Amino acid sequence: MSGLPQVRRADKLMTEVRVREVLEKGFCGRLATVGEDGWPYCVPLLYVCMEGDILVHNTRAKGHLRTNVDHEPRVCFEVDEPGEVFPYGRFECDSSVAYASVIAFGRIRVVEELAPRERFFDALMAKYARGKWNERPKGFYPRIDQITLYSIAVERLSGKETPLPEASQRWPAMDNTKSPNARA
Repeated sequence: MSGLPQVRRADKLMTEVRVREVLEKGFCGRLATVGEDGWPYCVPLLYVCMEGDILVHNTRAKGHLRTNVDHEPRVCFEVDEPGEVFPYGRFECDSSVAYASVIAFGRIRVVEELAPRERFFDALMAKYARGKWNERPKGFYPRIDQITLYSIAVERLSGKETPLPEASQRWPAMDNTKSPNARA
């Protein structure tokens, strides 16, 4: 990758352990690709982490996502844990959100081999299956040839978070406005 960008808010950086924790347990991720026309395209997908890669699937039909992947293998994948919106000062712009966010940069490829596709679906059901879903036949993949499995080889991971401050550290108990001399 080209030079890493400077991190403006180093105080929000997660440890590598925390980054991997958020990525592993995240619910839904967003895959960003770029098309031949230079326009970005972002799509939410269920995912699993396997052997250091991030795996997602979509239809076998060639659409916007597959066209972009065939054009440019460099992608970005984002996962977040949104939290509560909170005020830290007395004006409308003095608000923020508690969150944890991980961004993975890497290269994507199509996985054609059957065995990793089967392992992907087993891992997907292990992660997302609830209740009666677990009664479905194991090892039976009648539509496996109708999906495209993508594997993102992660080249760089970063994560930031802002925890929800204690009530005593938020407005109105504490005024942390960034414009203390402003008057309404």
